[in-house]
Amino acid sequence: MEAPPGPEPMALDAPPPADVADAAAAEAAVPTAGGEKKKEGEGGDKLPGHIIATTIGGKNGEPKRTISYMAERVVGTGSFGIVFQAKCLETGETFAIKKVLQDRRYKNRELQLMRAMEHPNVICLKHCFFSTTTRDELFLNLVMEYVPETLYRVLKHYSNANQRMPLIYVKLYMYQLFRGLAYIHTVPGICHRDVKPQNVLVDPLTHQVKLCDFGSAKVL
Repeated sequence: MEAPPGPEPMALDAPPPADVADAAAAEAAVPTAGGEKKKEGEGGDKLPGHIIATTIGGKNGEPKRTISYMAERVVGTGSFGIVFQAKCLETGETFAIKKVLQDRRYKNRELQLMRAMEHPNVICLKHCFFSTTTRDELFLNLVMEYVPETLYRVLKHYSNANQRMPLIYVKLYMYQLFRGLAYIHTVPGICHRDVKPQNVLVDPLTHQVKLCDFGSAKVL
């Protein structure tokens, strides 16, 4: 007996064009090649296409290197701050950068939790860096892998078409979601506390699901 065919890539609504994205995506500090930090709001940093540069490495004998990102569009906003899509100029890869206001008195809990997790169904943290504003506000920038869609948008796609999501997708997405939840509950011992369709990312080509946004999460 032949195996049933797997799910095919979905054609969802196109994302909003970059020219209508919130210019706040470009508001991040820019360390120069000499290591100096340029504060937000200086020199037209609010324009779309703003370049964000940061230095990584330098630990355990690893050489330091500068990585530059070009802010393209905002993909999420909330009380926490913003998430914007950015392209790495050195490699051409696309990433999602979450920018949140940081209280200087405390460590960022989301950063600590994300560093402790590694699973195919949990969003992956690549690295992070800090930036400041002209008002001396400190922001944490979390550089993560980019996944183009959310479960919310997938559900909305079928709702707008007056269709039900195919059962094979329901099973595939729920299996991966529960697999990710089982991992965070047992290995790092984390409770997400904000599981909703907007915080479940979906790759429409591979149908891989990833749990994201650990801003409300706590260690069990």
